[in-house]
Amino acid sequence: MQYTLRQLAYLVAVADHGSVTAAANALYTSQPGISSAIAQLEAQFGLQFFIRHHAKGVSLTPAGQSFVAAARNLLAHAEDLSQHASALSQSLQGNLELGCFTTIAPIFLPRLLAAMREDYPDISVRLHEGDTEQLQQALLSGQTELALLYDLDLAPSLYRQTLQTVLPYVLLPVDHPLAGQAAVSLQDLAPLPMVLLDLPHSREYFLSVFRLQGLEARVRHKTVNFELVRGLVAAGNGYALLNLRPRTPQSYAGDQLVCLPIAEEVPALNIVLAWPQELRLTRRAEAFVTLCERNISRLG
Repeated sequence: MQYTLRQLAYLVAVADHGSVTAAANALYTSQPGISSAIAQLEAQFGLQFFIRHHAKGVSLTPAGQSFVAAARNLLAHAEDLSQHASALSQSLQGNLELGCFTTIAPIFLPRLLAAMREDYPDISVRLHEGDTEQLQQALLSGQTELALLYDLDLAPSLYRQTLQTVLPYVLLPVDHPLAGQAAVSLQDLAPLPMVLLDLPHSREYFLSVFRLQGLEARVRHKTVNFELVRGLVAAGNGYALLNLRPRTPQSYAGDQLVCLPIAEEVPALNIVLAWPQELRLTRRAEAFVTLCERNISRLG
């Protein structure tokens, strides 16, 4: 007997919800039906997809992780094919699973999604925010189809479409002694207290800006929250290095901030859309890629 799309959908649901019971509730179907579908798939392919934990649900085996990622891709294209066949002359429809780096999201996504809704009103974009590690894992597992993030230590298996290149800058409180300069030297910053955006890969990048000049930053505070970095700097707790600039020069508390270029030559970062190289994008994803290429330069 050949496998069915329904069986694959049941398999993915159990992987997403962590148990047969939760998957059955989410899909409004019976637990025995889901268990039977998974057993048939395991028998057909000679694989074990899950490790069963008594009273604690299930977890994916390594084979299960790979198979579920492929199943997600197949289901996405099956949905795409169905819509394409029934509505060749109509607007695109369906769900687009989109990952976005946590600091990029508030600056770019609101207007990108507004433009997406205007151009493709029948596409529903479901957001998954995270850091670089979380977004890569979501892409490689098939949980998301695209991710908007920095091209910073990305896996070789991911394709990157560059949208914008950004240089790091110095963030200072408005009354800082260096705030009146046209540019700030890393030599002047190194002895001063730093507020570090402490996200995976981001922290190494910002510290490497100093190390490439033979310097070491003096970190006073670390936080994963972009706006807390800005707030700490605005309140006089130190300076920060960041890449993206909100349009407002104020912290949440209303304190004024100054953004200044770095005097030395420093490494830039590319903002990219990424997806697995072996993945054939759905029409929904292709539409979002095109929209980003057309709009993102005027948003950041």
